[in-house]
Amino acid sequence: MVNPVSYATSASLNNPVLTGTKYCLMVVLGVAVITASAKTTVPFWPVPMTLQTMAIMAIAVATGPRIAVATMLAYLAVGAAGLPVFAGTPERGIGIVYMMGPTGGYLAGYLIAAGFVGALARGRGAFGRFAVMMAGMVPVYLLGLAGLSGFVASEKVVALGFTPFILGDTIKIALVALGSAAITRLTKHKPSNRADAA
Repeated sequence: MVNPVSYATSASLNNPVLTGTKYCLMVVLGVAVITASAKTTVPFWPVPMTLQTMAIMAIAVATGPRIAVATMLAYLAVGAAGLPVFAGTPERGIGIVYMMGPTGGYLAGYLIAAGFVGALARGRGAFGRFAVMMAGMVPVYLLGLAGLSGFVASEKVVALGFTPFILGDTIKIALVALGSAAITRLTKHKPSNRADAA
């Protein structure tokens, strides 16, 4: 006899409307998390210190490349439309004007990092995830420093756009790697209620 609960659950999972709604909600929640992390700042010029790295890496590890990239694209889109979702907005400008400023390269780098980390980090242990996320920071810093070079003297680019952030980003990435690996272990070893009931 077919279990009606199992059948209903299977039908829900295969319903494209429900699946699309779930993914949309995940993207909206991700944008909200990234926005909140961007607003958690330590004042610094020309690039503010935020929790954005932690949020974006956590989303990429947890959701995979498609949702992570979609979330970043949505975040950039609402920011470009003029919503104050970026760090330092609206005080430092909004919309496209802000994205063409000193932090624009970092934002573009995070888009690449989200896809890279989402594709390669899942299924790895804590150290593997840490290594992938650190590699994902390469395009963030390369594009960020390249964009920043248009606003500060070339000899100050690394001092202002890399040195103050690398230790903090490393710690935040380590926390994401350890936390996500711990959650994976817990969910893997969690006993199935259905199996117990059987």
